[in-house]
Amino acid sequence: MTALDNYVAPTSLEQAVVQLQELGEVTILAGGTDLMPQANAGRVRFKRTLMNIRRIPELRGIVREDGEIRIGALVTIGEMMAHPLVREHLPLLISAGDQFASAQIRNAGTIGGNICNASPAGDTLVPLMVLGASVELVSKPDDTLFRRSMPLPEFFVGPGKTRLAPAELLSAVRLPIPPKGFVARFHKFGTRPALDISAISIGIGGVLKDGIFSQVRVAFGAVAPTPVCGSATQEALEGKKLDAATIAAAAKIAQDEVHPISDVRASAWYRKEMIHNMTRRILEDVAANH
Repeated sequence: MTALDNYVAPTSLEQAVVQLQELGEVTILAGGTDLMPQANAGRVRFKRTLMNIRRIPELRGIVREDGEIRIGALVTIGEMMAHPLVREHLPLLISAGDQFASAQIRNAGTIGGNICNASPAGDTLVPLMVLGASVELVSKPDDTLFRRSMPLPEFFVGPGKTRLAPAELLSAVRLPIPPKGFVARFHKFGTRPALDISAISIGIGGVLKDGIFSQVRVAFGAVAPTPVCGSATQEALEGKKLDAATIAAAAKIAQDEVHPISDVRASAWYRKEMIHNMTRRILEDVAANH
């Protein structure tokens, strides 16, 4: 951890992005559940200015807007799990939250922080991708606030690296309200699934009607430098009946589609086996219970 030259705590979104533009090198602090342990371990070096964004009201709250649910960047995992809009429309995020660290971390860690940390094993990233999430990015390059949107899979470029510009702030994540008949599952596998970084994670969602699976989305975590969409697995499932043959074929394609590394948490071979087995189990569960 290096010494800081400056500390700022803006109280509005506009003030924050103006300061980002003016100050240049800035480290953003939200919940601190990733930043502080990484800084203390020497894996992250603070930039010249530390910006505490926790006092910005525009980054809070969960609302329904134009067929989407907007979750502010400062919403904690615990707040997200308890919110009625999430409970009604996005139960997959409740399932993911149940596997997210401890209750203490869920009450401090933010959705925006988990996204911007850009870990290949980030616990909310796979379920958010399955739900078709996009990120809302804000800057002020001239006299007016500029907002742009980006599909979540495009936001990640590598471990800890995103397409967030230096003078830009992630303000929210937006999710379309799932269509009728949408079902989804998320599974994270690790030594202690809630408290450990995942060895693999997998999310599958789609509309199941008359036994036919459509509008399929598949995402994998901890098998590549970023969370990834399982496009080949999606294609194997799209428009198909979830019978034993379809499930077996999709599980094999999922296994072949991922290209993980070996590290202290698991070997590449083991990760591929787990992707195969978890894909099969998730699809069998969806077929049996809907």
